[in-house]
Amino acid sequence: MIARLVFALLAFLSASFAAQAQSGTLITSLSRDQVLIQSNFTGETLALFGTYSLPPAANATYDIVVTVRGPRGAVTVRRKQQWGPFWINLDSRRYIAIPAFIAVLSNRDIAAIASAEVREDLRIGIAPLIPAQTAARGNDPEFRASLQRIRETEGLFVEDDDGVKLIAPTVFQARIELPGIAPLGKYDVDVAVFQAGAVVASQALSFAVAKSGAEQVVARAAYVYPLSHGLVTSLMALFFGWLASVIFRRD
Repeated sequence: MIARLVFALLAFLSASFAAQAQSGTLITSLSRDQVLIQSNFTGETLALFGTYSLPPAANATYDIVVTVRGPRGAVTVRRKQQWGPFWINLDSRRYIAIPAFIAVLSNRDIAAIASAEVREDLRIGIAPLIPAQTAARGNDPEFRASLQRIRETEGLFVEDDDGVKLIAPTVFQARIELPGIAPLGKYDVDVAVFQAGAVVASQALSFAVAKSGAEQVVARAAYVYPLSHGLVTSLMALFFGWLASVIFRRD
């Protein structure tokens, strides 16, 4: 009886190891899991390292795609049009749950890594991460393109087909560049290994961007004690206004 149990256990472990070898493994790590912002914050660079072990295949070529998504929120895109002698906002679209930061890093062009259908299904790339506006007026691709263009100019939306470096046959590195206006909150990092246009291994990580020092104390006080914070701020503004009038007073 004991011999049968031992044999069954060994058979189970062998099957488990075989299944793991067939599915492949991916191990990744971030250089930091938290970015602290102070008043002199101008940006930060995080390093991501990874290694994968996949079943051998003839002439197999593997690609790496790293997708970073910042905290989600609503955003309104407005279009100015001429109305008589004036330029005013006559049309707009409001988008819900848009990542405030998107970075898509890969070792080559993502269009060559996976088809458009696969990228849309897996939400790989900036465009698939901007959901269509569903208001009664319908979706206007021009507004989505404008939103993407504005965020790219600000450095908040990035697609870099040279953002992942293969430093060994199965070891890679990626650099996540956060701009000085990076929003606070949790950032999700999805790492995927592609082979022949399909995902063969993946892993999810995350890091956070938060205030520190005096900025954190003031922000927390404003959130926990809004009335007291507003009163103190008003009194300080009055005091410094009076002080400036005394210093620069002309007799």
